[in-house]
Amino acid sequence: MAPFSVLTASISLVAKSFGVFSCTNTLARCTSVLPAACITPVKRLTSQFSGPPKRPLNGYMRYVMEQKPIIVRQNPEFKSVDIIRKIAQQWRSLSPQQKQPFKEASQQAMEQFKVDRQRYEAQLTPAQVQQQALVKRQRIAKRTAISKKRELTSLGKPKRPRTPFNIYMSEHFEEAKGATTQAKMMSLLEDWKNLFSHQKQTYTQLAEDDKVRYKNEIKSWEDYMAEIGRDDLIRDRTRSAQKKLAAQKAKEKKGKARQGKTKESKKTTGKTTKETFVK
Repeated sequence: MAPFSVLTASISLVAKSFGVFSCTNTLARCTSVLPAACITPVKRLTSQFSGPPKRPLNGYMRYVMEQKPIIVRQNPEFKSVDIIRKIAQQWRSLSPQQKQPFKEASQQAMEQFKVDRQRYEAQLTPAQVQQQALVKRQRIAKRTAISKKRELTSLGKPKRPRTPFNIYMSEHFEEAKGATTQAKMMSLLEDWKNLFSHQKQTYTQLAEDDKVRYKNEIKSWEDYMAEIGRDDLIRDRTRSAQKKLAAQKAKEKKGKARQGKTKESKKTTGKTTKETFVK
């Protein structure tokens, strides 16, 4: 009986398979007969407001986006800097009439951006408005810090002095254990903690020498900044020390002037007394 039951089960499974296949084909044929409007496509579930609208490109950037594929195709050996330089030269050589379509497209996109921005802000909750304001302030602060750092670098501001561990890490970073930068730094930190005091002394002395270097360089740099009228880049403590020094010099000058007046007064008084005595 067992072989017969196994055979019956196999035949039933094959029949069911053919039945499913038949139903699938029938469904496909019925679907193909129906018009396309009756078939509802599957929609992806997305949020209505995924984020604020992006600010549109200006006329020049629209020209860059249009010309970049052409320049790359014509000059495949060009680097990114060369491509941008080439496009900038072309843009400068265009007449105002040739630039006008790009500027008009940018203006129209800006008007649409303002409408989309108002619509987006209207559906925000007060908490979301505060969050966006915070993100905007952080973004502006970061941009300002980067711009200031670039300016200080271009003006040749000296680098701050290194710590003993910084010097040790720069010397042993290549042979440090670890596949990533963070792993190497952690490994070096453990090695640094395990060093004896006399082993750290060398790096401590190098750090002290670096402090002297920085002190001399920053003083010369701040003196130069004062000469060119960039007092805003001078450290507060240096500016305070300069004010104290200037006040002290002014006080000394005032004291000398007062002493001079006193001596002059004594001379005049003595001269008058002598004349009176002679008479």
